[in-house]
Amino acid sequence: MSHLNRRQALRLFAAAGVAGAAAPLLSACSSGSGSSQSSSTPPSGPPVKIGMIVPLTGSRKDLGNEMDNGFQLYLKLHDNKLGNREVQLVKVDEGETAETGKAAAEKLIKEDRVLALTGVASATAMMALKDTVESAAVPLVGSNASPVALQGVKYIWRTSFVASEPGQALARWTADNAGGSVAIVAADHPGDDDEAKAFLDAFINANGSVSGGGIRFTPFQSKDFGQVLNQVKNSGATAMFAFYAGASAVDFVKQYKAAKFPANFKLVAPGSLTEGYVLKQQGEDARGIYTSMNYSPDLDNAANRRFIADYQKSFGTIPSTYAMASYDAAAVLDKAIGDASRPQLDSFSLNAAIGKLGQIESPRGGWQFSQNRTPLQRWYLRQVRLDGAMLSNVLTAELTTLG
Repeated sequence: MSHLNRRQALRLFAAAGVAGAAAPLLSACSSGSGSSQSSSTPPSGPPVKIGMIVPLTGSRKDLGNEMDNGFQLYLKLHDNKLGNREVQLVKVDEGETAETGKAAAEKLIKEDRVLALTGVASATAMMALKDTVESAAVPLVGSNASPVALQGVKYIWRTSFVASEPGQALARWTADNAGGSVAIVAADHPGDDDEAKAFLDAFINANGSVSGGGIRFTPFQSKDFGQVLNQVKNSGATAMFAFYAGASAVDFVKQYKAAKFPANFKLVAPGSLTEGYVLKQQGEDARGIYTSMNYSPDLDNAANRRFIADYQKSFGTIPSTYAMASYDAAAVLDKAIGDASRPQLDSFSLNAAIGKLGQIESPRGGWQFSQNRTPLQRWYLRQVRLDGAMLSNVLTAELTTLG
């Protein structure tokens, strides 16, 4: 099926409200449906409180919205229940600093006394709240931030990916297709440069040639990339790897386009450069960019077709990997809460149940938790192209499996 036809089919699927579109999308995490209890249906019990930490204000608010949408969609499709228990979702603003992220976790654990946590957008917030979560022994099923430095945790799980993985996944393909040397640029910020460093190491191991000998760092949250773009343009590099996210990704892509690099020059990046809400702001300037990501909206599997249809019906747009990972976090909690309810549900039994989950059928394709408490999953190469009448991160190849 062509991308155009597939996109049209997805739209028709969503518009028609196809029967079964509201069925559980992650079959391994389905809590069951129907009026009668079966042996696989978790026992009912008192409502549970789940704490969500996402940016509700500030520069990451759009990211927070997508994370919130994914989790809320799962609840909507499952009668606001996880593990056959009514859910009280308590949202607290992550803010933009490590301190505000830690304060959010402390409020939810100490004041709201939640059963479990989810969300967390930024790497600095995740590192700041790590000890709070671990000492309280309250499981956090994070759906975005997963810095390389987050090691040795017992209660922090992530349904997204380790920050080093997008660069690792993309390195071999770039070495084989760059046509010469590759410049590497990234923001100079602790935790946010994991992806560029991982790409550099893997690219060198793949016998790639690095222009300038290393990473060209730009000031964190810079809005002016003219100097580094001119350096790369004059360096003789035939391709560039760039790691930026959020507002910086929008500014970088627009200024890259304005710099008028040669037509055969390749810009490659982790998926965050063109993912979700930023692609809408970049528009035509993003066309042609290659990215590596654990999800593409045109993955052709039944779970993704249903997910796309339900998400479009609820929010009027195509879901991002941020929404998908948050959806999966709800699904993980759904199955684990049901399992932990036998014989008695608490944060300790819930954490143990998460550790026993097997294969999870997801819109991204099947995955399972690794020993690092992150997904063992496939990685895909995408390119920004017209897909029907809209620009999208169109799947072009499968890269590797990491976890």
